[in-house]
Amino acid sequence: MILDSTFLVDFERESARRKAGPATGFLETHTDEELCISFTIAGELAAGESMGRDRAKWESFIRPFRFFGYNDEVAWHFGEIFRELRRKGSLIGANDMWIAATALANNQPVVTRNADEFRRVPGLEVLSY
Repeated sequence: MILDSTFLVDFERESARRKAGPATGFLETHTDEELCISFTIAGELAAGESMGRDRAKWESFIRPFRFFGYNDEVAWHFGEIFRELRRKGSLIGANDMWIAATALANNQPVVTRNADEFRRVPGLEVLSY
């Protein structure tokens, strides 16, 4: 399953406070799942305040996750998502479309706090916490 930036930020905050919250609880109930991130999520984390200035911290944080990069299948799904959501008049943010495209290309659900936006994407399995 692909962990969205919202999930990872929440998990990082819970870990820093040493206090379990919804993200930690979700992980505790999904111990057998492979945890993944997309190239887009890695970029969002690199741009963020908590890790964006410390490459070693960023690399350490993303290292445990399976990494899905950009490829032609992801690009095709992005185009399909964009056309469909534009047709419906319900576009979501470009990064979220890339994350959704990566999930569809790799047959993965997306775990997010931002479920309402991701649920606009046809065929995407969305898990909230």
